[in-house]
Amino acid sequence: MGKKRKHSDVEVPAVKKDETAAERPKRTLLGWKDKPETQQESTGFRNREKVLVTCSRRINYRYRHLMLNLVSVLPHCKKDNKVESKATKGATLNELVELKSCSSCLFFECRKHKDLYLWMSKCPNGPSVKFLVNAVHTMEELKLTGNHLKGSRPLLTFSSNFDKDPHWKLLKEMITQIFGTPKEHRKSKPYHDHVFVFSIVDDHIWFRNYQISCPHTGADKIDRGGLEKMTLIEVGPRFCLNPIKIFGGSFGGPTLYENPFYVSPNQIRSLEKRQKAGKYAKKVKAKTRRKMHEMTNPLETDEFADMWKE
Repeated sequence: MGKKRKHSDVEVPAVKKDETAAERPKRTLLGWKDKPETQQESTGFRNREKVLVTCSRRINYRYRHLMLNLVSVLPHCKKDNKVESKATKGATLNELVELKSCSSCLFFECRKHKDLYLWMSKCPNGPSVKFLVNAVHTMEELKLTGNHLKGSRPLLTFSSNFDKDPHWKLLKEMITQIFGTPKEHRKSKPYHDHVFVFSIVDDHIWFRNYQISCPHTGADKIDRGGLEKMTLIEVGPRFCLNPIKIFGGSFGGPTLYENPFYVSPNQIRSLEKRQKAGKYAKKVKAKTRRKMHEMTNPLETDEFADMWKE
């Protein structure tokens, strides 16, 4: 009977490693430790624009509804709590933008429960623009028949006036970056079914939002690229932007442009009060003139005035 060989004496043949096969990366709780080359991100440009939308305290309900309408049509924006409208609001807003990982900011500032100002800023280095908002009409007020898909990407159209002056070109670029939804954003949908229209009339920027309506079924179904049968239906909201100043920094800095035709709402209200006060002053002057006329031109005594007193 032969002797049993010990396990230590057993020679295990060495396994040759395949030099062509790549080693598997180590797996951790947070994912792959070393990503393979196929999983690495592309080096091309990707638009990561995010907009912070907020407002000041004591804002009017109508202006708050306008802000919520803009939030509903901008899928790449983030809301935040109200900010106190003080002299230090610029530093506070820049800090909030950084905390929310945003690159732009839309700040609705309401004063005296009447006047609405819109700050449009690129954070943290600028530039920034201050607008006076007029002719505000929200979606709830208009009750229009237009309706587009929530989260879809808009088409931005500008009037030809934006290419005339340098300050209009700067505003066009800022509006394009802020209102344009980035491609492949996680909250957006890959459809273009509405249009944002920005037009300049009387040195004011007028905003409109239209749905692109086209028949998809039946005999009226249009082919790809057939623009004749497409129609535009307004959705809302509506507002008008009157540019006041363009600053070189974020919420401040050197003044790049100042609107020479801008008149503040306080001056307009003071002129209206003066006109109303002028009416009363005219009445007082008319009374004094009448009295002076009666004193200088007294009536002649009538000889028959005392006939019937007896």
